[in-house]
Amino acid sequence: MTEPDAAAERAILGRITEMISQERDLRDHLAEEGTDRSAEQARLARIETELDQCWDLLRQRRARLAAGQDPGEAEVRPASQVKGYLT
Repeated sequence: MTEPDAAAERAILGRITEMISQERDLRDHLAEEGTDRSAEQARLARIETELDQCWDLLRQRRARLAAGQDPGEAEVRPASQVKGYLT
């Protein structure tokens, strides 16, 4: 893996780690009494969708690399496409 590819993968993994932390915090917050559930649940749904997209992008990059293709050509797929994926 070349340095630009490794740096891109580290950036994606960093974003995933950040979003997982946000997701945990939101879930904990939703478990508390007196929270604005609708706003928090909407934010949680957005984070979950973005996480799906990041994982998909990372898988695409790794698959392209394994196939001898340019991982930089992988693209973020629409939320409607990745939301139904099973992890």
